Amino acid sequence: MTPDPLSLRALNRAALHRQLLLDRAALTARAAVGHLGGLQAQAPLAPYVGLWTRLAGFRPAELKDLITERAVLRAHLMRDTVHLVDAADYLRFRPLYQPLLARHLAGNFGKNLIGVDLAELAAVAGALLGETALTRVELGARLAPRWPDHDPASLAYAASHLLPLVQVPPRGLWGEPNHRAAFFLASAWLAGRDPSASPDPPLGSGPTPMPQSTAVEQLVLRYLAAYGPASVADIQAWSGLSRLREVTERLGRRLRIFTGQDGAELLDRPDAPRPDPDVPAPPRFLPEYDNLLLSYAERSRVIPHRRPVPLPPGHGGCGGTLLVDGLWQADWKISPGVLEIEPFTPLGPADRDAIAAEGERLLGFAAPAIAVRDVRFVPVRSG
Repeated sequence: MTPDPLSLRALNRAALHRQLLLDRAALTARAAVGHLGGLQAQAPLAPYVGLWTRLAGFRPAELKDLITERAVLRAHLMRDTVHLVDAADYLRFRPLYQPLLARHLAGNFGKNLIGVDLAELAAVAGALLGETALTRVELGARLAPRWPDHDPASLAYAASHLLPLVQVPPRGLWGEPNHRAAFFLASAWLAGRDPSASPDPPLGSGPTPMPQSTAVEQLVLRYLAAYGPASVADIQAWSGLSRLREVTERLGRRLRIFTGQDGAELLDRPDAPRPDPDVPAPPRFLPEYDNLLLSYAERSRVIPHRRPVPLPPGHGGCGGTLLVDGLWQADWKISPGVLEIEPFTPLGPADRDAIAAEGERLLGFAAPAIAVRDVRFVPVRSG
């Protein structure tokens, strides 16, 4: 049977629907984090804007409580970048990433660790981080007396790649000062807690440990549920894992095959929603590092130009990218009381009105104490 073709617009609308960006979803924050397979959290406050733009009635306190109650975690996972993920997902999928973390460690700091017994380093660091949260600088200072001839920063970096660690609050709490990242041993952070205890757990979140072969299959299916239809290269771009063609072949009839406009093979879950390509897409403000823009090898379904996705430093929550008709067509940033829109292409009156209305709602969320709010459009910039 010849696979059904999908237009670029059909792929766009499918992605928007699964990313909860066509209509704000009536989901809890925890259910949304699980459905999305986690949210990028390099900028620690970005997930708050990411959930606000996707969920009906989202309030920052909901996510703050999930973080402090240890139901969701901030940790290095997909692509060895910091993600906010459901605690059960972290326990399930973290073992898949140890080989990737080991390669990153060897490639970036291997020369600085010659002569260090990495198993001993992991044991010493694990004992420290099972008792108290430490920044990398603090951890390096604690490890340095044991290995005085080695760079403390390299020792700390090694520990963070050898051990399953989480970044603990108060970092990542809305309304709090910008605290430095402090790490804690995941097993100690979750001791005595049941990460699967949720009124609406994501797919496969039972407490029974699963084999890695099953876990990677679940990871692929979770990606397709939140991003599909997609190619194997897309799945690998999101996850940072390789050799996933073997996994998709193993899944066999659990996947449906489509073709993109270039004839490339695209995979999907058979029962996944694929909306009408003509369904309207409202403007949506995405935060820094949003995975919608970063999680495809071929990004043309959401990026109609060649601009690189901006990856600014900072705490997040006050800037990002703007979707117009489902495509990245502008950037945004907030200064006191002002939301500035920087479009790449001329916007019609209807789009500007819709963006301004959504922008006022964003200001009400991000800057509720500011009485006078202003949405401004700067002249179209090129390049």
